[in-house]
Amino acid sequence: MRLRALLDTDALGLRLLGGEDELDRTVRGVMTTDLRDPSRYLSGGELVLTGLAWRRDAADSEPFVRILAHAGVAALAAGEAELGDVPDDLVAACVKHRLPLFAVHESVAFATITEHVVRQVSGERAGDLAAVVDRHRRMMTSGPAGGGPDVVLDLLGSDLDLRAWGLSPTGRLIAGPKAAGATLPADLGAALAAEHLAAVRAGRRAPSRVTLGAQTYSLFPVRAGGRGPQAARDVRETVLSDWLLAVEADAGDWPEERLDLLHGVAQLIAVERDRRDAARTVRRRLAQEVLELVQTGAAPAEIAARLRVAAPVLLPGLGAAPHWQVVVARVEWDGAGLDGGTAAQALLEEVLADATGATGAGGPASSPGAEPADRIAVAHTGEEAVALVPLPAVAGEHDGSETGVQADALLAAVRDPLAAGLDGDGRVTVGVSAAVLSAEGLRGALEEARHARRVAAARPGPVCAAGHQELASHVLLLPFVPDDVRRAFTARLLDPLRDYDRRHRAELIPTLEAFLDCDGSWTRCATRLHLHVNTLRYRVGRIEQLTGRDLSRLEDKLDFFLALRMS
Repeated sequence: MRLRALLDTDALGLRLLGGEDELDRTVRGVMTTDLRDPSRYLSGGELVLTGLAWRRDAADSEPFVRILAHAGVAALAAGEAELGDVPDDLVAACVKHRLPLFAVHESVAFATITEHVVRQVSGERAGDLAAVVDRHRRMMTSGPAGGGPDVVLDLLGSDLDLRAWGLSPTGRLIAGPKAAGATLPADLGAALAAEHLAAVRAGRRAPSRVTLGAQTYSLFPVRAGGRGPQAARDVRETVLSDWLLAVEADAGDWPEERLDLLHGVAQLIAVERDRRDAARTVRRRLAQEVLELVQTGAAPAEIAARLRVAAPVLLPGLGAAPHWQVVVARVEWDGAGLDGGTAAQALLEEVLADATGATGAGGPASSPGAEPADRIAVAHTGEEAVALVPLPAVAGEHDGSETGVQADALLAAVRDPLAAGLDGDGRVTVGVSAAVLSAEGLRGALEEARHARRVAAARPGPVCAAGHQELASHVLLLPFVPDDVRRAFTARLLDPLRDYDRRHRAELIPTLEAFLDCDGSWTRCATRLHLHVNTLRYRVGRIEQLTGRDLSRLEDKLDFFLALRMS
């Protein structure tokens, strides 16, 4: 803003005492001081407000004004509350150094002037940034020539002191400022994503605001493809795939200009989202072709040829053919008519980007500069998404499974955000195969991943995963036992023990679990439970008496074991 605009604002009570020829100077900030030498706090362009406490006699004025002039301040405004009229020696010093001087009426608080200047300067900076955002958006429409969203987020920090980050629906960092100290911790990103998804499901107006710790954040939706708030028929179709812009500030009392600026930044990040989605088209098509070949029983040689085409795309520069893992996912909602396959495809790409980025699956060194998601091909068929995850071939007999995707860790970091987006009326279930070394094993890996997903679906909770390791045990059978049979079986064996525990606080169920876990060893079980062996024998005898079973028999041990697992 210009000095002339300050003088024309009656509410500020400013009266010009000198420097009429300098009123076109630009004000870039405001500072209040009564220091004799405030130079270390000045960067140029400020309107300096002073109550003249630094002035002891007339000789003090010239050094003070000289310091301000050398620092490049825009003007000096002196309050009349303490000394009445501004001293002539101060007026003369300002004339000498060509520094505009204002008198501030005693009825006007410095805070009023400060608030006005900050509001005007911030608005003008927001306007300048809006032009930058618009330029980047136009340039990124045909590619990231504008430097990407990181550049604009850096400008938000430097010009408006706003720290902001672009996040995926699981809280993975998409874009952020490069300034020191602006790193967003992974757990905070996940917490912000969970809050955003909960706000979207609740239908709260954007930007939603949330306080985590002592800091308030404003969360703006980033919608792919230029979709407006009402573009989707049902919010559940896109809630698990849309990105967000998290701003470290409370936008509740922001003017429209600043809100418009941040919505523009969100649109810019949406352009980046569309660009990345377009880049995934080739990988999705490769995955779809491989999936169709596997499902139609094509010859292994034909599948192997298609995998040789896929490997350089997903792992550029890799010399040897990789191993592959198959991951299957489903997103299911209460009610009918929702496109679960497309949602599962986008979600699986996101979840695997988190998992492979954290674990190194796919080998970051093998594809320099590539996003983790750029090493994953995901197809979808019906309500199911199927991912091909490449793993670098390892010398020797090692099959790569230890460095691949692990079911128990796959959803750990994203469980809370996904649960918030599912909001009690949806489920995500995932199955993970073992790594295979050739096209011959791919069909078996697909069936293994699908079966593992069915095992996960039999478990309680909105977000579940299971891996190939679990298919080699009794757990393979449990998901396919009808619910009424499961309930009757567990009730017949365990209800007598539960009733007894409830009436006598005898802890028979924990004792039974420990006894089976110790393979029927009296000594090890008594040690684990901190009991005398005779007390343990009494409890086991009571279990046998109440159920009519004999815990020395293998069949009865197995029945108890399965009943506990199904309960």
